[in-house]
Amino acid sequence: MEDIVIESCHSTWIIDRDNSRFRRIVKSAHRTSAPVATEWQPCYGIEIDPLSESFVVLLNPEGTRLLRSWRHVEHCAQCGGEATSELSLHDLRSAVRG
Repeated sequence: MEDIVIESCHSTWIIDRDNSRFRRIVKSAHRTSAPVATEWQPCYGIEIDPLSESFVVLLNPEGTRLLRSWRHVEHCAQCGGEATSELSLHDLRSAVRG
């Protein structure tokens, strides 16, 4: 399976379905500072709602612990369209391999 990469307003989420884990790369508000990647954490599934652009990452097998966020889109209702800086392919590849 391929990794799922989702852009939210403030992070890039990488879902590694093969290894049942995820991490976030927090985007910098300033282009001069490097993005920060979280440690890999267990992931027991992801649910993506194409109508609302929301998604949920399941943190335990029962689905009682979860993280919810929204995809960043043009004219984003979540952030008012003001997204932080984009990540380079190098930054993404480094985070996936970490």
